[in-house]
Amino acid sequence: MSILKRKPYRNRNILDLAHKVNECQVRIPGICIGYSVEGCEPAHSNQSKHGKGAGQKADDNRHVAACHSCHVAIDQGPMPKAEKVKLWDAAFERTRALYIKRFAIDLESCA
Repeated sequence: MSILKRKPYRNRNILDLAHKVNECQVRIPGICIGYSVEGCEPAHSNQSKHGKGAGQKADDNRHVAACHSCHVAIDQGPMPKAEKVKLWDAAFERTRALYIKRFAIDLESCA
């Protein structure tokens, strides 16, 4: 019996929105640089409910605008997974609200 993998949602234009945001939406105390002149990075969710799987990133509409330091901390840092999920979820709501306000795009409606 073969298991069909679901095809992830990919959209470069959605990811590029993060680069147009200068203020980090993750905001990890003691790690966050806060503001990036070059723009933020799209930090994908690491949660399976958002399409993350072995060797597969989450859907592109499941990202947050993160500074490089927060992106690395969320993906590879030593903090407990539950804390990372809480931080990422809060950052997603901030990123989503910012994209609606600035770009008239709702990440929840993409896909």
